[in-house]
Amino acid sequence: MLIDAHCHLDFPDFDADREAVFERARARGVRGFVVPGTTRARWDLVLVLGKRDDVEVCLGLHPYFIDQHRESDLEALDQALAAHPEIVAVGECGIDARFADTLGDQWRFFDAQLRLAKRHRLPVVIHCVQANDRVAKRLRQLDLSAGGLIHAFSGSPEQARQFLDLGFTLGLGGALTHERAKRLHRAVASLTDEGFVLESDSPDMPLAGLQGERNEPANVAEVCKHVAKLREQTIDQVAALSTANAERLFQR
Repeated sequence: MLIDAHCHLDFPDFDADREAVFERARARGVRGFVVPGTTRARWDLVLVLGKRDDVEVCLGLHPYFIDQHRESDLEALDQALAAHPEIVAVGECGIDARFADTLGDQWRFFDAQLRLAKRHRLPVVIHCVQANDRVAKRLRQLDLSAGGLIHAFSGSPEQARQFLDLGFTLGLGGALTHERAKRLHRAVASLTDEGFVLESDSPDMPLAGLQGERNEPANVAEVCKHVAKLREQTIDQVAALSTANAERLFQR
């Protein structure tokens, strides 16, 4: 069994055929799904998906949508985490350094969510783009005992080790299927067996050869094949490790 540890199945991209997307995933052996929240406006949709037996949910405020977030959303998040014990993590939150003009606000919302995760003793799901070292430094300062997921990791072996040493798990997805991602390939090969989970980031993060197409959880099966090749393990070994790591991380 495979678990897609990060997929945005609440997004409108799936409104026309969401159940068919689940069915295609199940046909490829993907039987569990972790859906993170991105904005307060979408939390209710995420929670509805969480009523399914095969879906776990997180709530958070994503840096990409920083212009939609308000200070009151942080209080609402605190209340939602207390009111919904089915929530398995805080996120998706984090830092996207490609948007330099909003970095101040990004750090403010990220730091607040890290503190909420610590208060509620939940793992945190982190979006980290061009900011691995700075995010690792902040996590080291806060000492989050529940750890979390560095979603869509694409850094170096040294950066991977930083996060692993802090008790975090790395999310591996479509980026590693691209031939030119040599640094990421080295990082994947260097990970401990307990250091990774597989994810799709549907509808984003397409696999090599599928650029421009909507990504789906079914493609986690292809990611698994690539990881197995890079790590010189069998597909069954990688699937079992990823599933066990996701279950441990999210306390499923």
